[in-house]
Amino acid sequence: MTGAQDWRGRVGETWAAEYRRTERAFSAIAQALDLTVAQHAPDKGRAVDIGCGAGSTAIALARARPDMTVTGIDLSVPLLSVAQSRADGIPRLQFVAGDARELLPSMAPLDLLVSRHGVMFFDDPVAGFADMARAARGGAPLVFSCFRSRIENDWSGAVDRVLGQAAPADGHAPGPYALADRERTYRILHDAGWHRIAATPHDVRYVVGEGDDAVEDALAFYRRIGSAAAILAAVDGGERRRLEDALRDMLAARICGGAIAFTAAIWIWTATAAGERMA
Repeated sequence: MTGAQDWRGRVGETWAAEYRRTERAFSAIAQALDLTVAQHAPDKGRAVDIGCGAGSTAIALARARPDMTVTGIDLSVPLLSVAQSRADGIPRLQFVAGDARELLPSMAPLDLLVSRHGVMFFDDPVAGFADMARAARGGAPLVFSCFRSRIENDWSGAVDRVLGQAAPADGHAPGPYALADRERTYRILHDAGWHRIAATPHDVRYVVGEGDDAVEDALAFYRRIGSAAAILAAVDGGERRRLEDALRDMLAARICGGAIAFTAAIWIWTATAAGERMA
């Protein structure tokens, strides 16, 4: 389980420090999401990127829609500092620290709501998505990405097997796989007041290591990101060396073209707020 306090603290700090590696890993996810956003985004108005992290989705949207005002929201101040530094000079783009549920009412009415893997952490997802619907102008689109089931995500499943971990049930607690179940997520969005709900599956490349020593680069990623980080941190001495050596062997076997890549299995969801979009 990963909750709001984690993102305000240690998790957010880690992702800020590792943003270059996490952005590389999420690059193909971002491409698929940005393409869908481009298909639904109006030319102007007000947009919000929820759980914007290091800012990639908000930055891409602001560049693609220069007449739109874009606001990125995140709980992590360190991540927002990274986002701001990457967005320097882009007009009509801002970043705000805080809880989206608390901030959205003051930003209404919104013409577009987007999120790249940032909406899986609501303690009460129906209430969270309902707050988003209430902040949306009639007919405004919602576009977001999230992981499908853990067992479909090779980037974590392969590591689970090497570390001797049975793939845990996805469950419904806030975290990476909280919205993995398509039928459940559909019901959440429906009950929250969204309409014209649709989910499209994508299988994309997830790069965890590259460069002169791709194996050590990938191992550095897994030491700090994902469930492997907690497992490695919980052991020491010979056991940690044994697990890291096993990971090195698995990662070395995956090198292709100078990079180590896995598969990320995701959903891209689209929905529409009640009412008609204004011209």
